[in-house]
Amino acid sequence: YQRRVHGDILSVYFFSRFSTYLFSLTMSCCGGGGKSCKPEKQPLETEKDVENAVKEYYGKTLETSKDLKTSACCVSQRPPQYVMDALRLVPDIIQAKFYGCGSPIPPNLEGLTVLDLGCGTGRDCYIAAQFVGTTGKVIGIDMTDEQLDVARAHAVNFCRDLKLPATVLDFRKGYIEKLSEAGIADSSVDLIISNCVVNLSSNKAEVLRNAYAALKNGGEFYFADVFCDRRLPEAAVKDSVLYGECLGGALYIRDFENMAKAAGFTDPRSLSRVPVTIEDSRLRGLVGEAKFFSIVYRCFKISGLEPGCEDYGQVATYMGGIQGSPDGYDLDSTHHFTKGKPTLVCSNTAIMLSETRLKGYFTVAGSTGVHFGSFPC
Repeated sequence: YQRRVHGDILSVYFFSRFSTYLFSLTMSCCGGGGKSCKPEKQPLETEKDVENAVKEYYGKTLETSKDLKTSACCVSQRPPQYVMDALRLVPDIIQAKFYGCGSPIPPNLEGLTVLDLGCGTGRDCYIAAQFVGTTGKVIGIDMTDEQLDVARAHAVNFCRDLKLPATVLDFRKGYIEKLSEAGIADSSVDLIISNCVVNLSSNKAEVLRNAYAALKNGGEFYFADVFCDRRLPEAAVKDSVLYGECLGGALYIRDFENMAKAAGFTDPRSLSRVPVTIEDSRLRGLVGEAKFFSIVYRCFKISGLEPGCEDYGQVATYMGGIQGSPDGYDLDSTHHFTKGKPTLVCSNTAIMLSETRLKGYFTVAGSTGVHFGSFPC
């Protein structure tokens, strides 16, 4: 949050330190006989290449968020006040090692089980722990030992100071593509969050399938990540600098939404979108005219959702009570509900408001007995 960007534009600057680091990974010594060491560029060819590069960079190279050489993995907008208030109680060292691109922490989480994919040093977990209370639980999953060491080091004292059970915060080593191996059972989680991590996975479809399996019915995957307006050329995807800075692995928006639907998230909704720009000429040349965005998505696991928005004449009314939304509530970027005002909604939106944790804050009138055609969502 201390790296706020003025306005709604993220400016991405690539400097020499990160490039030098990745370049050094590809150096091969030629041995004796008067031969000198010459650089040999090694693109990311396999899933293991990606995993090792991410582990090395986020586990060993980065000391704090000040070491980041772009702003793609930095928060672009001021978070809600309730998040800012909770952030003040998070240890400074946890905040200093934060590398996220958004604020994927919804309000009103009392008693929920929350899972953070790629939690790093746990900043978002420490925030969420303050909202789940004494009856909830926050589990952080990460594959990097160095970051988990920091996350765990402060958990006990943090919970004690807030008079929370020590079991509220639980940090586990594991892979976001293999949640069961980290002890995450199917249908055991109410909410999954993630902050600029899914793009770093080389198997994003498996991440989404695992997330869907872990969620209870009515649960939600609420996350921030970097996306692109087109499929990137192979040279860009395999470029170590672009990938490490959360751009080379960015999915084409439509590909992501189709992938989410294939995993079971029938109607993914975007909540916010902020453009990302690249100033470095070499990297700009790799991506051409591609445009990048930091997007917050929310994907509900609900049976009964339809592939499209359908009109059954249903009406939803926001009754208030959601923290940070006293006068109105944004379900997503196209659905705003003014408190007390009845609003026509499609059947999918009606289900989202009546069969998830949001149901206590809305009334939904009408049924699906009569169909009036498609709904202009």
